[in-house]
Amino acid sequence: VLLYGHLDKQPEVAGWREGLGPWEPVMDGDRLYGRGGADDGYSTFASLACIEAAQAAGFPHARLVVLIEASEESGSRDLPAHIEALSDKIGQPSLVICLDSGCADYDHLWITTSLRGLLAGELKVDVLSEGVHSGDASGAVPSTFRIARQILSRIEDEKTGDILVDDLKAEIPTQRIEELRGTAEVLEKTLAEVMPFLDGVRPVTEDPAEQLINHTWRPMLEITGADGLPTCERAGNVLRPSTSLYLSLRLPPTREAIAASAALEKVLTDDPPYGAHVSYRADKHSQGWNAPAFAPWLWDSLQRGSEAMFGAPAYTFGEGGTISFMAMLGQKFPEAQFAVTGVLGPGS
Repeated sequence: VLLYGHLDKQPEVAGWREGLGPWEPVMDGDRLYGRGGADDGYSTFASLACIEAAQAAGFPHARLVVLIEASEESGSRDLPAHIEALSDKIGQPSLVICLDSGCADYDHLWITTSLRGLLAGELKVDVLSEGVHSGDASGAVPSTFRIARQILSRIEDEKTGDILVDDLKAEIPTQRIEELRGTAEVLEKTLAEVMPFLDGVRPVTEDPAEQLINHTWRPMLEITGADGLPTCERAGNVLRPSTSLYLSLRLPPTREAIAASAALEKVLTDDPPYGAHVSYRADKHSQGWNAPAFAPWLWDSLQRGSEAMFGAPAYTFGEGGTISFMAMLGQKFPEAQFAVTGVLGPGS
């Protein structure tokens, strides 16, 4: 059995609730708040504590290998080399347990059956060698921001968020659609209801099942950064020479990420409006993952565990995020079973 986790963290960012912060861990009820506690600081301790508890209770167990890496948030780029170097020590696991996923509530054991892939990179539009007074240039020089908007409309319907490029989509297995509709019926709150919406803001769709399907099997685009734009306080009457937008595009679990990245670059850079200098620098292409069918012995074990802990059955669902490691392990150990779970849920 291979147990996986990672010890690197996301940046501390802003937006912590009053009394909480990244550097001082705080217990609030039975929850621990602090940077990376749920992603993925608990995994090492949970794995070792589980093994120790089983041994203390005298339970027999299979050979257990704990693998903790330190670059998952950067795409696990060096992990394949380590897996290869440690292949004799790891062996051929029949079960991979990944403690880096989430849960839809805290009343059941949740097992992740799919993970979306990810493309990330910088779209840059240049039209001038230097900024020019907007009163002189506007109307003669095309706006780099407007050009960027036009280019983004090639890949996304700005009214609905639907991705328009077929090479970025994938057919959703009927089994996964049925699974997500069943999950929607179990949850007390919809995915949208646990989001921190401002008053009056509506979700993309009101259908609870469609929210989950969007979240796990449909490609979605977000702009996560920008360059070339001064802050509002420092904005002047300048037609800017350049605009850069950082794109984060989630891919369906079964879409091949490298091919999708090449297709995205071609759509973004071909035939640029006004002959503008348009480039796309691909930073990341992380492969998604779709779990194999559960073997009866594993499914029965998961159900027994959930009933013992929660007094309720285990359920499955898909995650919108990416764990690059899972696709690699799925390819390396095609005969293995997978139990992917985690503590990231509502309020975490």
